[in-house]
Amino acid sequence: MPVIHYIIRHGQTDWNAEWRLQGQKDIPLNDTGRAQAQGNGLRLKALAGDLDGHDFVSSPLGRARETMELARTAAGLPARPYRIDERLKEICFGDWEGYTGREIKALDRERHRERRIRKWDFLPPGDLAESYEILSWRVGSWLKSLDRPTVAVCHGGVIRCIFKLAGMDREQAANLEIPQDRILAYSDAGPEWA
Repeated sequence: MPVIHYIIRHGQTDWNAEWRLQGQKDIPLNDTGRAQAQGNGLRLKALAGDLDGHDFVSSPLGRARETMELARTAAGLPARPYRIDERLKEICFGDWEGYTGREIKALDRERHRERRIRKWDFLPPGDLAESYEILSWRVGSWLKSLDRPTVAVCHGGVIRCIFKLAGMDREQAANLEIPQDRILAYSDAGPEWA
């Protein structure tokens, strides 16, 4: 029987609803996001059944941790314990964090255009900024470390990297819609929305 890992994107924040680049800014869940996290916990219980023996791990960002705790509770588990793994942190958008695409376009039309053309390899301005390619190095390291069934709560960029590392075209992965109310089942057969 194949080992299946369950990967959940954090629930919605106000910045998600406004289409703002969050990156590593620690923006809390909104009410919609809390409901999504609880729904994913119920879905997780239905998919996995017995969760004993699963490793639970989260991005260190608050929106991911809150999603984990709400999902665990909805699945019939205590909110804690779970581990934190820095490799699951969202991509850093550098100086662009907090801006919408429209605002970025008004500030720097050329870089905005460049990102649209080659989103996977694009490096935003700012000392700590990452491209999706750089993020995929962290995510690949985390995937290789999985040694038992795992439930992870992370971010849209991390999930895009999982699809790319499983063989999806890089630009397709960079532009993939990542829902906040579904669970990604990941196994040797690759990622699949459950």
